[in-house]
Amino acid sequence: MSLAHVILGLLQQQERTGYDLKTECFDDCISHLWPADQAQIYRTLDKLESRAWVTCTVEIQRDRPNRKVYRITEAGEAELTRWLQTHHPLPVLREPLLVQLYLAAHLPDEAIVDLLEQELAARQAKLAQCETIEALSLSDPIASREQELHRLVLDLVKQREQTYLDWLEKAIRAVHTLRDRNNP
Repeated sequence: MSLAHVILGLLQQQERTGYDLKTECFDDCISHLWPADQAQIYRTLDKLESRAWVTCTVEIQRDRPNRKVYRITEAGEAELTRWLQTHHPLPVLREPLLVQLYLAAHLPDEAIVDLLEQELAARQAKLAQCETIEALSLSDPIASREQELHRLVLDLVKQREQTYLDWLEKAIRAVHTLRDRNNP
C-alpha cells in the first residue's frame, strides 16, 4: 500500500493540514492499519503536490504559524479511484518473532517464554487500542456507509490480533510442555 494513496483518501474525506493528517488521522483513526510519522507525511504531501494530485493553500494566522491546508485535485481523485479499484498482490509479511522462534532452539526455555510474553503484551495492547477505536467512533447503531466500511476493516484487524493472541498462548504452553518433558 502506498502512503500517498492513504493520504489522498484522507484528503478526499476533507481538506487537512499535514499536522491534522498526523494527529486526527494517523494517530487517532488508522494507526492500527498504517502508521506514519510527521516527516513521512510532509514528504509525501510534497510529492503529491508536485504530481498535481493535491493543492495547498496557505492560511495566514496572527498568533500561530501559518497553516498549509491540502486539498485533493481532480487528478488526485482519478488516481485514488484507480488505486481503490486495483487488486494488489498479497503482502509479504515479515514477522520477526516467527523468525526468532524458528531459530531459538539454543535459547533457554525461559528466554523463549519471555520473548513470547512480550509479544503477547504488545498484541493485547493493540487489540485494546482497536476496541477503543470501535467504542469511540463506531458505536453508532445507525452508521453511515463510511462507518460500516471502517467497522469491517476494524473487525478483521481485531480478529487477526485475537488469533495471534490465541497462538501466542498456545506457543507459551508448548514451550512449558517442552521444558517439562526435557526436565523430568
